[in-house]
Amino acid sequence: MIRLILLLILWAGPVQAESPPLAPGETRLMILHDHGNPVVAEMVRLTLRGEYDLTVSLEDLKFPSSDAYDWMQIDRDRWFQERIGGRMIQIFERDIALFPRKAGDLSLGPLVHELTHITRGGAREQISVTSGPARLTVKPFPHDSRPLTARTMVLTDELSAPPGRLLPTDILTRRVTIEALGAMAHHLPPRPDISQPWLISFTLPEIRETTPTPQGPVSRVVWEWQMRPRTGEPGVLPAVPFVWFDTEARRVEVAAMKPIPFGFAGFTTSSGVPFGMEPGWAMAGLAALGFGAGLLAVLRRRLPDLRHRLRGLR
Repeated sequence: MIRLILLLILWAGPVQAESPPLAPGETRLMILHDHGNPVVAEMVRLTLRGEYDLTVSLEDLKFPSSDAYDWMQIDRDRWFQERIGGRMIQIFERDIALFPRKAGDLSLGPLVHELTHITRGGAREQISVTSGPARLTVKPFPHDSRPLTARTMVLTDELSAPPGRLLPTDILTRRVTIEALGAMAHHLPPRPDISQPWLISFTLPEIRETTPTPQGPVSRVVWEWQMRPRTGEPGVLPAVPFVWFDTEARRVEVAAMKPIPFGFAGFTTSSGVPFGMEPGWAMAGLAALGFGAGLLAVLRRRLPDLRHRLRGLR
């Protein structure tokens, strides 16, 4: 599924300002970002870009951690040559996915890139290149639920057998997988509590992981339960909704674990309909009963009028 998400999503490269020419031997370090007004927990793609009219042999750049955001590097550092102002300049780029934790103004940097370069005489010299700060205005998450944002999110709810036709010895396995592009694993929801008085359930260990990709981190969580009813009496596990913010469409969406009707094969409900019967037949029966009841009610209301007319005819 992760591969499918990555194949279906095309990502435009980070916004890069046109660089003015560098003077001979000059250096420049910038913090570029794709937008400046994210909501809480929304991924902001940063590109740390260095332009150095030097021959760099060693480097060290540390991105600072903070209580104001989560972050991770999502691609390998890139070193290449680029023509700026008629001269070939050495370029450094590093991609960072940053996730603000709270609303308000967020300031990043300045950053310091420690370089060792080779002078024209062949000697090694160390210099420090400092960037200017970058600022973001973080908006509140547009819902009162736990913040969760993604470019795409897919919820898969799988059952090992039809839950309404279980045998007394059957154990139903339920496996729920949530995969999101543009989120970290700890942003995904915690495992929901699906316990019911009439249900016996065992939980398997949770799987939660984040995979960095050039398009952004792909996070995945897997929950698995083994369940069976305590008795043959039917019951329904309710749906479990998860609210998330679609950063592409800029709207709140809901992904949900589906409701599950439980029951043993051959068990009949109080209406006499076998539990697990196709919903269309059950609905047709209920519709017929409803129509018959309505018809009787109409006839009862019109019965005095019919009797009066019959007397007139006589």
